[in-house]
Parts: sequence; C-alpha cells; structure tokens
Amino acid sequence: MNAGCSGRILVVDDEPNAVKVLSAILSDAGYIVLESSSVAKAIKILSQEDIDVVITDLKMPGKDGMHLFEHITEKYPDVPVIFLTAYGTVESAVHAMTLDAFYYFIKPPDYVKLKSIITKAVEQRSLKKELEILRNRLLEKDEKVHIIGSSPQVRMILDAVESVKNSASSILIYGETGTGKELIARKLHYSSVRQSKPFIAVNCAAIPRELMESELFGYERGAFTGAHSRRIGRFEEALGGTIFLDEIGELDLPLQSKLLRVLQEKEIERLGSNKKISVEFRLVSCTNRDLKEEIRSGTFREDLLYRIDVVQINTPALRDIRDDIPLLVAHFIKEFCLRENKMLSVSDEVMRTFQNYAWPGNVRQLRNIIERAVVLSKGNVITMKELPEELLLMKAQSETRSNGTMKDIKVQAIRNALQECRGNKSKAASMLGISRKALYKILGQEARL
Repeated sequence: MNAGCSGRILVVDDEPNAVKVLSAILSDAGYIVLESSSVAKAIKILSQEDIDVVITDLKMPGKDGMHLFEHITEKYPDVPVIFLTAYGTVESAVHAMTLDAFYYFIKPPDYVKLKSIITKAVEQRSLKKELEILRNRLLEKDEKVHIIGSSPQVRMILDAVESVKNSASSILIYGETGTGKELIARKLHYSSVRQSKPFIAVNCAAIPRELMESELFGYERGAFTGAHSRRIGRFEEALGGTIFLDEIGELDLPLQSKLLRVLQEKEIERLGSNKKISVEFRLVSCTNRDLKEEIRSGTFREDLLYRIDVVQINTPALRDIRDDIPLLVAHFIKEFCLRENKMLSVSDEVMRTFQNYAWPGNVRQLRNIIERAVVLSKGNVITMKELPEELLLMKAQSETRSNGTMKDIKVQAIRNALQECRGNKSKAASMLGISRKALYKILGQEARL
C-alpha cells in the first residue's frame, strides 16, 4: 500500500466485477474507496460523505453517468469527475470534456495512467478547498474585526488585544449580552500569528446539551443512532488556530471535566473511538455570568476557571461608553445604507435619544435599531418615527425630566417601564439600566409618600 496517497474516491458502476477490481487497485494505492451500483445511491453517498473524486460509468440502467455528472456539477462543483466506460465514442468523450469532466477513459483503462490522473484530481480538489477556506478567512478578517470606539475602556481593550494576541494562554472575555465579546475574540485571532489558521466559534448556549459533546469532539460512523458517517469535531477543526467558546458558563459539569482534560493533555477522542488525537489551539472563552458565583453554587468547576481565565478582558456596557455612541451610529448607518443603497443621516433628536437611552441590549441592540431605521426610512434623515417603542418611551422620560424633581422623574420612569414591561420588574430594571434592588428601593420610597 502506498502510504503517500490519500483521498476518498467514489466508484459508480453497475458491473460488480468492474467495481471490485477498481476498488482493489485504488485501496492498494492508499485511497479510501466507496462503492455504488447506481446513480441514486451515489447521490445519497455524496450528500453524506466528503468525496474527493468520482469515477463513474457512462451507461447504466435508469439514470446514467451524465445525469450524475450534471448533479455533481450543480451541487458539488469542486469535486472532479472521471468517466470510465466501455461505450466510448469520440463524440461522447468530446461532450464530457467540454462540460468540464476531469478525464475520460475507455475500459479497460491503463491503470498506471488512471492512478496518475486520480492523484492530480485529488490534488486539485484539495487546492480548491484550501483556497476557499483562505478566501472565507480573508473575508471574515476584512468584515468582522473592526472595533469601533475611542473611549478609555475601548482603548484599554485594544491595548490588551495587542499585548496578548500572540500568546498561547487562554483568554476569558467578560461582559453583558451584546457588548461585542465575539468581535474581540475575532480581533485576537485575526491580529495574531494564527490568523491563517481556523477561527472556530461554538455557541454553548445555542447547542442542545445532549449534542454538545459530539459537536466538540466529533464522532465515528456508527457511534450512535444517526451517525451515518464520521464527523470531525470543533477541537480538530481548530487545529493550529483559535476555538471560541461563546457563553462557556452554559456547559454542564460532565462536559466541563472533559474540556479540562483536553486543555491539560492536548488530546481528544472522538465518540465511538478510543484513539487519541493530538490537538493544538488557543482557547478564547466568554461569559455574561459571574463564574465565581457559579463556582459557589456548584455549577462551574473552579479548576476549569483557572485554566480558561489566564488573561481576562472586560467589555463595557454601552451605557458606560456613551461618548462612543455617535461613532457606532455612523458606522452602522454606513453599513446598512450601503446594503440598502440609501444615503441617510440621523436627526439631532434621535442622536440625543440614543445617548440618553439605557441600552439593555448594548451594541447589538443599537445595531438592530439602526438597521430597522435604515430599512423603514422614506426620506434622507432618520427621525423618531423610525424608532421602536422603547426609544420613544425614553424620549417621554426625558421630557418628564424638565418638569419635575429627580425623585418624581425616577418614579415616573419606573412607572412607564413597568407599564411597558407589563409589570415585570426585572425587565423594567433592565430597560432602565438599574438593578432590581435600586428599582425596589425607589418603589419603596414612593409607597411611603
């Protein structure tokens, strides 16, 4: 067996002997060979497996090799197709090659030449995959790593990124929902020596707990019901790059133990296998939870926290960097105007409202509101009419501020927020940017009046 060859070849032919001979030759050359006696079965295999080259007969009962070629051209354009048929004519060969078939052989082929052509086809497919991965990474780098702001807090984050970008140490990013924690993780990766390697993001809060282990570690075919083929896990995908665990506090305790072992030993085992696979990556995690409090409550491992929190970066809430709001607004206006083919500005009244609002959803909420306003705007200026109710409520609170004492203003703001949130005190406190304790205190003062 030639250990230098690699690749997954799908052989499609309705003649069992032809498939058997070719499979033996290619297996001996070091290829993984999958077999199909019909086009229908071949199409199913292509949907389940990562195939590097397809070798297909031309004439078969039912759907023929040309039908398969057309399917592959449409669905898997990077997969080379080699025709191998006993019914060759000059016309059919010319037709296949003009449609960009990789090669055309008459049975029985020159197997030395066939293996040479397959080697070239596998190399071509590998190169195309690498170019696509690189193209996607460059697009990610260009589009998703701009951190906007000039406040001291934002400058502190940029300084921290610059200091630790090339470190192998694990980094933990703390911050409320919507403060741009993933953006900072991407900035760390695409500013570092790892930028040409993968950036793999895993949302621990979005993936069901029963699927998280297979998502991270991968699995072998047959490891469990529904595992029809091998699946590479996120740890392997991140080889040499960065894995970003978004909301790591959502991991359950058994998975925390397995993550700790991976970080200690730099090895994993896919589900359904006992083979150890070496992995090397830089871990960046984030959370909006107080993990020390989670440790006290028994829902997070203290030893894991020490492993993931070697370097800590804190993202500020938008209400704490109000001077950056005009910069962020300008950036998002430009982004969505470009998409919607519009030219818009923001009225002074809208900008004042933005700077006075509590922003419970932080930068993500601001971005969504700007997108909505750009889409809805009929004129050249975004006005209060394009803003959602929570911003209009803020304007009403601002108008109240000029007509009453500070105590009256606070009470009225809470009343308005409670009405908006249908009596839900937690949501009202979040909307106003205050703690529940502060809300109860103000309500208690009102009750004593």
